[in-house]
Parts: sequence; structure tokens; C-alpha cells
Amino acid sequence: MMHERRRAAAAELNGAAPRGASRFAVAPLLACILLSACGGGASGTPTQGTAAGTPTQGTASGTPTQGTAAGTPTQGTAAGTPAPRRRAGRLLDWPMFGGDPQRSDASARSTGITAANVSHLRHVHVALPGTVDSSPIYLHGVVVAGRRRNAIFATTTYGRTVAIDAANGRILWTFTPRGYSRWAGSSQITTASPVAGPSHHYIYASSPNGEIHKLSIVSGREAAGARWPVAITRDPTHEKIAAALNIDGRYVVAVTGGYYGDIPPYQGHVVLLDRASGRIAAVFNTLCAGRRRLIVPSSCPASDSAIWARAGAVVEPGGRRILVASGNGPWNGRSDFGDSVLQLSVPGLHLLQAYAPADQERLNLSDTDLGSSSPALLGSGRALIAGKDGVIRLLSLSRLDGHPPPRPHGRPFRGRLGGSLQKLALAGGGELISTPAVWRQGKASFVFFGGEHATSAYAFRDGRLHLRWVSAIPGTSPVLAGGLLYVYDPVHGGIEVYRPSSPHPIARLPGAPGHWNSPIVVDGHIVEPEGNANAHETRGSLEIFSVR
Repeated sequence: MMHERRRAAAAELNGAAPRGASRFAVAPLLACILLSACGGGASGTPTQGTAAGTPTQGTASGTPTQGTAAGTPTQGTAAGTPAPRRRAGRLLDWPMFGGDPQRSDASARSTGITAANVSHLRHVHVALPGTVDSSPIYLHGVVVAGRRRNAIFATTTYGRTVAIDAANGRILWTFTPRGYSRWAGSSQITTASPVAGPSHHYIYASSPNGEIHKLSIVSGREAAGARWPVAITRDPTHEKIAAALNIDGRYVVAVTGGYYGDIPPYQGHVVLLDRASGRIAAVFNTLCAGRRRLIVPSSCPASDSAIWARAGAVVEPGGRRILVASGNGPWNGRSDFGDSVLQLSVPGLHLLQAYAPADQERLNLSDTDLGSSSPALLGSGRALIAGKDGVIRLLSLSRLDGHPPPRPHGRPFRGRLGGSLQKLALAGGGELISTPAVWRQGKASFVFFGGEHATSAYAFRDGRLHLRWVSAIPGTSPVLAGGLLYVYDPVHGGIEVYRPSSPHPIARLPGAPGHWNSPIVVDGHIVEPEGNANAHETRGSLEIFSVR
């Protein structure tokens, strides 16, 4: 499943181009984005942050201990661009991975951060009780630990979920799942981002024992009664909750994958949980798909087909369908759907359509997961998928395999191979283990990739994808917010800040190397966790950059 099989986890992406490699534009700039900002200058000294002490079992907020201040962002420069068209209002919340159920990782709303001030942000370094190898979430003006605050929430690889005061980096509470000591320091981990409920009373988070937790935003305590926590696997030692949780109406959407080394048995599956009660409403297994419940992995003759991409399930507009992508595994188009894009109905999780590349068998045998990244919605009835083979495939949402979908409740589903509308190589080459950001403006869409060797931008217009620019700096899942593009460099650490129309960074914010971590940018703050889940650390760190 994962490309760490072929390289040491601590040196993942170490084949990326060196920072000194040239950055070059390969086509006209994205003139129709034209997101404004002004040049930046040198940063002042960052302020000092704080970090919490050791929490007690279950939920607790320990006495905060003194943290450490981080380094200073370097100076950036940029040419001016015309003012953008912006939707009114400020971006106040980032309640889930990607910012919305569609996982767009893009917002036109103001963040308060511009090219004029991005190099002058106040910097707080936060020590954490674990590594956050994912993306945090953020809620504005919620009551946490007795006061109304702006708060960051993140889940560590061993299942501790923390609430952090965005103003000063103080940890407000820590939730520790039962059984923590059994897996802490081991290879049994989770890399899922939490998700906030629409009312902002609860967040939902995962733990390595295969459970989903419903936690009070006020205190971090698990919701009383009902079925919480809810196990979404019958074998958490083989099935990992790797991808971010999502919300679709009344449901939490969770998916499963496998662990380092693709150790069988496991089956990637999708689970819908009722947000109120915790009841499992539906299950779809990508292998042994005819079995409509949680299964003991060893009871299915097929293994693998993990759903492990950062975004997990992608909710299509309207909330009646979701898309997921599976990794290496067998495919027969009837019961087994390895290396596929699957469109499922909500709430039943019935298979509506499926796409698998014509070379699916080659991908499976060469450990080249199609599902190392999630489907990205482009608008105009189109989506794309790009995987570890470094190939971007354009798909029609009405004909994923190139043919009209079968009628509901008709003959048994029988999939076909192939059906993509366009294929092109990911700029810079290498694998894609991240989620692209999609910025939609009018009839055009712009897609930004953080890849193994490069960051790149594409335009989608007239039914085709067109390469716009490439920067020879690797990245994880990009974020486009308030007119600027933010990309975390997992090899060298730190965040590169771009104008979306140019491959030349205008600023760089400091930080340590990582793995799958990616930033959020919201409400005057940039938040970036660091570290690698495969180092099996029980301590970690997170950087907060804020408007002064």
C-alpha cells in the first residue's frame, strides 16, 4: 500500500529536488485567479508559547508547562497582482480536513493574512503529547475550558486529542483513549484528522484501537450514553484509521486502510455513523463487497484495497453521493475493487459507479496505489484522481468508466476497466501522497498539487487540464486561503507561501520536517503540525503563526 515499503519512513520523499533547484513557469500565469497581496518584509521575534503537562486517563487538562519560542520566518518578495474578487466575510472556521466536505482546501474568504504581513506574523511553538501526522481543525469563538476562545483541535498518532488556545498555544484539555498505554510507542497508530459537528458542540476523533470518539468541545469528555465510542473495525491490529473523518448531514463518514508493509488481512471499507447515537448506519467493503457489515478481515478471501488517502471520503455537492479511492488489491468489477474510484450512495452506501484504470493489475502488482490520493471535484461534472504512479486521470462523474451507470436495483453491478477522459503526468514526477487543492472561479477551476518532487498548478477549462507552473519544492496537501497558497515541505520543514499565479514563493515560514502533515489557514492564523508517525514518538510539536 504505502510507498514507505520502498524507503525508510524517516527519509520519506528524500529523493525530492533540492531547495536550490530552479523554479520555472511553463505556461502563462493564472491571470484569471489574480488573488492579491503585497510584498513582505523581515519578521520580528516570535513570542513564547506554552504546552500542557501529562493528561490523566480519559479526559483532562493538565497544568500547562512552559514552551519554547521558534525561529523567525525569512523575508519574501513578490510582484504586485490585480485585486481579486472576494466573497464577503472572513474565514472563521476550518472544521474538517480540506475545510469542507468536498475537501477543496480552498476558500476565497479573507484570512487576515496577506503578502504584506505573512513575513511579520507572531510565531508560537507548541509542544504536544504526541505527533500529529495529519491536519488540525479550528473553531472560532467556542466555549472551551470555561471560556469563549478560538481553538485548534488535533489528534496525535496514538489517539490523544488536544484542544489548543490559538491565541497563546496553551493546551486547554487532552483526551486520552482507554487502552492508550497498550499501543503507545508501537506501530499501531492513527493518522486521521478529527471533524467538528455542525453545531460546534462536539468533535469526532479516532484512536488506534479502531474506535471513533464523540468529544465535548467544552471539556474533551466522551459523550455519555448512546454507543460512543464506536468500533469501525473487527481487527484494529490490521486495519488502520488513516484518512480524515468527514461529515455528511447526520452522519460521520470514516474509512479504513492497512498498516505499514501491507500486512494482511485487511479490507478497506467505508462506515457511516449516526452523529447523535453512534449507530452504524451502513458499511461498504471494497473487497467482499457483497457483505454489507463489518467483517472479520480473515473471513474474506481477498486482502488489501485500503482507503488511506489524506482526504478519505469526498462528499459530492448535495450530500447524496460520496467518492472514495482504494489502494492496491484484487479487482474483478463485482465483489473486489482494488485500485478503484468508487461512487457510493448516502445513506445506503450502495455502489453506483466505479472506475479502475486499464492497467489496474500492473498497479496492484507494483505497489503503485491509485488511492494514494483522493478524488478531487473540479466542477462541471468532472473529477480527477492521481496516485503513486504520478499520472493524473480526468473522470466524468456521470460516467466514471466511460459508460452510463447501471440502473438502481437492476442487474448486479459489473464494472469495466478504463474510461478516463484525459491522462497526463504529474509535473515534477514521483508519487502523489497528498490531496490537491481545488480553487473554482466561474467556469474555470485551478488545481494545486503538493507532490514528491514538486509543487504544481493546473487550470481546468474547456474540459481539459492544462499545466500552468511548477516549483521544484516538494509538498503535502496545499491550502489556498485568502489569496495565498500555502504548502508544507515535509523534507526540509517549513511552509512555502506562494501567490497562486506564480511558482516563486513570496515567503517561507520555519518548521521541522514531517510526513503527511498539512497546514490550515484561518481567522488570522496558520497552523502546521510536524513530525512523522512512523517514528513512533509520544511527543510532537505544532507551529502557530498569527497576525499581530
